[in-house]
Amino acid sequence: MKVKKAHCFFEQSGTFKKEFMDLGVEAYDYDILDDFGKTDHVIDLFAEIEKAYVGEPSVFDTIEKDDLIISFFPCDRFEAKVPLSMRCQTPSARKFEPTRKLEYTMKLAQEQARNYQLWCKMFHVVYTRGLRMIVENPYTAPQYLNTYFCIQPTIVDTNRRLRGDYQKKPTQYWFIGCEPEANIIMEPLEYVEQRVNDWTHGENRKRIRSSIHPQYARRFIREFILDKELDDGK
Repeated sequence: MKVKKAHCFFEQSGTFKKEFMDLGVEAYDYDILDDFGKTDHVIDLFAEIEKAYVGEPSVFDTIEKDDLIISFFPCDRFEAKVPLSMRCQTPSARKFEPTRKLEYTMKLAQEQARNYQLWCKMFHVVYTRGLRMIVENPYTAPQYLNTYFCIQPTIVDTNRRLRGDYQKKPTQYWFIGCEPEANIIMEPLEYVEQRVNDWTHGENRKRIRSSIHPQYARRFIREFILDKELDDGK
Protein backbone atom coordinates (compact mmCIF):
# COMPACT_ATOMS: atom_id res chain seq x y z
CA MET A 1 0.00 0.00 0.00
CA LYS A 2 1.03 3.60 -0.43
CA VAL A 3 1.28 5.43 2.90
CA LYS A 4 1.39 9.21 3.19
CA LYS A 5 1.92 9.33 6.96
CA ALA A 6 2.25 6.64 9.63
CA HIS A 7 0.69 7.34 13.02
CA CYS A 8 2.18 4.97 15.61
CA PHE A 9 -0.22 4.72 18.55
CA PHE A 10 0.98 3.55 21.98
CA GLU A 11 4.62 3.50 20.82
CA GLN A 12 7.20 5.30 22.94
CA SER A 13 10.34 3.59 21.68
CA GLY A 14 10.23 5.10 18.19
CA THR A 15 11.22 1.76 16.64
CA PHE A 16 8.53 1.52 13.98
CA LYS A 17 8.53 5.30 13.52
CA LYS A 18 12.23 5.35 12.69
CA GLU A 19 11.94 2.46 10.23
CA PHE A 20 9.02 4.13 8.46
CA MET A 21 11.02 7.34 8.20
CA ASP A 22 14.11 5.51 6.92
CA LEU A 23 11.89 4.01 4.24
CA GLY A 24 10.67 7.46 3.18
CA VAL A 25 7.37 7.65 5.09
CA GLU A 26 6.59 10.56 7.41
CA ALA A 27 5.84 9.06 10.84
CA TYR A 28 4.89 10.12 14.37
CA ASP A 29 4.65 8.43 17.78
CA TYR A 30 1.68 8.97 20.12
CA ASP A 31 1.53 7.90 23.78
CA ILE A 32 0.66 9.22 27.23
CA LEU A 33 4.25 8.55 28.34
CA ASP A 34 7.63 9.63 27.01
CA ASP A 35 10.03 7.34 28.88
CA PHE A 36 12.31 7.03 25.82
CA GLY A 37 12.23 10.73 24.93
CA LYS A 38 10.90 9.94 21.45
CA THR A 39 7.14 10.49 21.75
CA ASP A 40 6.11 13.21 19.30
CA HIS A 41 2.59 13.67 20.68
CA VAL A 42 2.22 13.06 24.42
CA ILE A 43 -1.53 12.52 24.69
CA ASP A 44 -4.01 10.21 26.41
CA LEU A 45 -5.02 7.95 23.53
CA PHE A 46 -7.72 6.28 25.61
CA ALA A 47 -9.38 9.69 26.04
CA GLU A 48 -8.95 10.43 22.33
CA ILE A 49 -10.68 7.14 21.42
CA GLU A 50 -13.58 7.98 23.76
CA LYS A 51 -13.95 11.46 22.24
CA ALA A 52 -13.81 10.19 18.66
CA TYR A 53 -16.39 7.49 19.41
CA VAL A 54 -18.99 10.09 20.51
CA GLY A 55 -18.11 12.52 17.72
CA GLU A 56 -16.09 15.04 19.69
CA PRO A 57 -12.86 16.59 18.31
CA SER A 58 -9.94 14.18 18.67
CA VAL A 59 -6.59 13.17 17.27
CA PHE A 60 -8.43 11.07 14.68
CA ASP A 61 -9.52 14.32 12.99
CA THR A 62 -5.90 14.88 11.89
CA ILE A 63 -5.60 11.48 10.18
CA GLU A 64 -6.34 11.25 6.46
CA LYS A 65 -7.55 8.27 4.45
CA ASP A 66 -4.17 7.78 2.74
CA ASP A 67 -2.42 7.71 6.14
CA LEU A 68 -1.94 4.57 8.24
CA ILE A 69 -2.47 4.03 11.96
CA ILE A 70 -0.35 1.28 13.47
CA SER A 71 -1.56 0.66 17.02
CA PHE A 72 0.31 -1.24 19.74
CA PHE A 73 -2.71 -1.26 22.05
CA PRO A 74 -1.79 -2.12 25.68
CA CYS A 75 -2.08 -5.86 26.23
CA ASP A 76 -1.70 -6.06 30.01
CA ARG A 77 -5.40 -6.85 30.57
CA PHE A 78 -5.68 -9.26 27.64
CA GLU A 79 -2.57 -11.42 27.96
CA ALA A 80 -2.29 -15.03 29.06
CA LYS A 81 -1.34 -14.32 32.69
CA VAL A 82 -4.57 -12.40 33.42
CA PRO A 83 -6.68 -15.49 34.26
CA LEU A 84 -4.09 -16.42 36.91
CA SER A 85 -4.30 -12.92 38.33
CA MET A 86 -8.10 -13.01 38.31
CA ARG A 87 -8.00 -16.26 40.31
CA CYS A 88 -5.38 -14.77 42.66
CA GLN A 89 -2.97 -17.58 41.78
CA THR A 90 0.04 -15.34 41.24
CA PRO A 91 2.73 -15.55 43.99
CA SER A 92 1.77 -12.25 45.65
CA ALA A 93 -2.01 -12.58 45.36
CA ARG A 94 -2.07 -16.07 46.87
CA LYS A 95 -1.26 -14.50 50.23
CA PHE A 96 -4.24 -12.12 50.20
CA GLU A 97 -7.10 -12.53 52.66
CA PRO A 98 -10.41 -13.61 51.01
CA THR A 99 -11.93 -10.11 51.09
CA ARG A 100 -8.82 -8.58 49.54
CA LYS A 101 -8.83 -11.28 46.85
CA LEU A 102 -12.41 -10.35 45.97
CA GLU A 103 -11.62 -6.63 45.82
CA TYR A 104 -8.51 -7.30 43.74
CA THR A 105 -10.28 -9.49 41.19
CA MET A 106 -13.21 -7.04 40.88
CA LYS A 107 -10.74 -4.25 40.10
CA LEU A 108 -9.03 -6.37 37.43
CA ALA A 109 -12.39 -7.25 35.89
CA GLN A 110 -13.35 -3.56 35.70
CA GLU A 111 -10.03 -2.65 34.07
CA GLN A 112 -10.32 -5.51 31.59
CA ALA A 113 -13.87 -4.51 30.65
CA ARG A 114 -12.80 -0.88 30.19
CA ASN A 115 -9.83 -1.80 28.00
CA TYR A 116 -11.95 -4.13 25.88
CA GLN A 117 -14.54 -1.41 25.33
CA LEU A 118 -11.80 1.02 24.31
CA TRP A 119 -10.35 -1.63 22.00
CA CYS A 120 -13.74 -2.09 20.30
CA LYS A 121 -14.37 1.67 20.12
CA MET A 122 -11.00 2.21 18.42
CA PHE A 123 -11.96 -0.30 15.72
CA HIS A 124 -15.43 1.25 15.45
CA VAL A 125 -13.97 4.75 14.89
CA VAL A 126 -11.64 3.50 12.16
CA TYR A 127 -14.38 1.55 10.38
CA THR A 128 -16.82 4.47 10.60
CA ARG A 129 -14.34 7.01 9.25
CA GLY A 130 -12.98 4.78 6.51
CA LEU A 131 -9.43 4.98 7.84
CA ARG A 132 -6.64 2.41 7.59
CA MET A 133 -5.22 0.74 10.68
CA ILE A 134 -2.98 -2.16 11.68
CA VAL A 135 -3.32 -3.31 15.31
CA GLU A 136 -0.81 -5.53 17.13
CA ASN A 137 -1.43 -7.70 20.20
CA PRO A 138 0.04 -10.92 21.62
CA TYR A 139 -1.31 -14.29 20.48
CA THR A 140 -0.10 -16.50 23.32
CA ALA A 141 -2.99 -18.60 24.64
CA PRO A 142 -5.13 -18.21 26.63
CA GLN A 143 -5.59 -14.67 25.32
CA TYR A 144 -8.74 -12.64 25.98
CA LEU A 145 -9.10 -11.32 22.44
CA ASN A 146 -8.70 -14.79 20.92
CA THR A 147 -11.66 -15.92 23.01
CA TYR A 148 -14.04 -12.95 22.81
CA PHE A 149 -13.21 -10.48 20.03
CA CYS A 150 -15.64 -10.63 17.12
CA ILE A 151 -13.09 -9.82 14.36
CA GLN A 152 -10.42 -12.36 13.49
CA PRO A 153 -6.78 -11.28 13.05
CA THR A 154 -5.43 -10.95 9.52
CA ILE A 155 -1.92 -12.25 10.25
CA VAL A 156 -0.56 -14.39 13.07
CA ASP A 157 3.23 -14.34 13.40
CA THR A 158 3.92 -17.46 15.46
CA ASN A 159 7.69 -16.91 15.70
CA ARG A 160 9.03 -13.38 15.51
CA ARG A 161 12.62 -14.68 15.71
CA LEU A 162 12.25 -15.73 12.05
CA ARG A 163 12.01 -12.03 11.16
CA GLY A 164 14.91 -11.02 13.37
CA ASP A 165 13.26 -10.07 16.66
CA TYR A 166 14.55 -10.54 20.21
CA GLN A 167 11.92 -13.12 21.17
CA LYS A 168 9.61 -15.69 19.62
CA LYS A 169 6.55 -13.98 21.19
CA PRO A 170 3.59 -15.10 19.00
CA THR A 171 1.77 -11.99 17.79
CA GLN A 172 -1.44 -11.26 15.90
CA TYR A 173 -2.20 -8.35 13.60
CA TRP A 174 -5.49 -6.91 12.38
CA PHE A 175 -5.47 -5.02 9.06
CA ILE A 176 -8.50 -2.71 8.94
CA GLY A 177 -9.34 -0.81 5.74
CA CYS A 178 -6.31 -2.33 4.01
CA GLU A 179 -4.81 -5.66 3.03
CA PRO A 180 -1.30 -6.93 3.80
CA GLU A 181 1.21 -6.99 0.98
CA ALA A 182 3.02 -10.24 0.21
CA ASN A 183 6.49 -8.96 -0.59
CA ILE A 184 9.47 -11.30 -0.53
CA ILE A 185 12.49 -9.95 1.36
CA MET A 186 15.64 -11.49 -0.06
CA GLU A 187 18.22 -10.01 2.32
CA PRO A 188 19.57 -12.41 4.99
CA LEU A 189 18.73 -11.79 8.62
CA GLU A 190 21.31 -10.37 10.95
CA TYR A 191 21.72 -12.53 14.05
CA VAL A 192 19.96 -11.11 17.12
CA GLU A 193 20.66 -12.57 20.54
CA GLN A 194 17.48 -13.86 22.13
CA ARG A 195 16.38 -11.92 25.18
CA VAL A 196 15.38 -13.81 28.29
CA ASN A 197 12.18 -12.66 29.94
CA ASP A 198 13.64 -12.11 33.40
CA TRP A 199 15.53 -9.51 35.41
CA THR A 200 19.05 -10.28 34.15
CA HIS A 201 19.17 -7.26 31.84
CA GLY A 202 18.58 -4.80 34.67
CA GLU A 203 15.39 -3.64 32.96
CA ASN A 204 11.73 -3.86 33.77
CA ARG A 205 10.39 -7.27 32.70
CA LYS A 206 7.45 -5.67 30.90
CA ARG A 207 9.79 -3.49 28.85
CA ILE A 208 11.90 -6.50 27.86
CA ARG A 209 8.80 -8.44 26.85
CA SER A 210 7.39 -5.59 24.73
CA SER A 211 10.62 -4.46 23.06
CA ILE A 212 10.89 -4.82 19.28
CA HIS A 213 14.16 -5.10 17.39
CA PRO A 214 14.52 -2.54 14.56
CA GLN A 215 15.23 -5.38 12.12
CA TYR A 216 11.83 -6.93 12.85
CA ALA A 217 10.03 -3.60 12.42
CA ARG A 218 11.77 -2.91 9.13
CA ARG A 219 11.08 -6.36 7.69
CA PHE A 220 7.43 -6.25 8.79
CA ILE A 221 6.94 -2.88 7.10
CA ARG A 222 8.67 -4.02 3.91
CA GLU A 223 6.96 -7.42 3.77
CA PHE A 224 3.39 -6.50 4.70
CA ILE A 225 2.84 -2.73 4.47
CA LEU A 226 4.64 -0.85 1.70
CA ASP A 227 4.18 -1.42 -2.01
CA LYS A 228 7.10 -3.41 -3.37
CA GLU A 229 7.94 -0.70 -5.93
CA LEU A 230 8.30 1.84 -3.11
CA ASP A 231 10.80 -0.42 -1.37
CA ASP A 232 13.00 -1.41 -4.33
CA GLY A 233 16.62 -0.60 -3.73
CA LYS A 234 16.25 -0.05 0.02
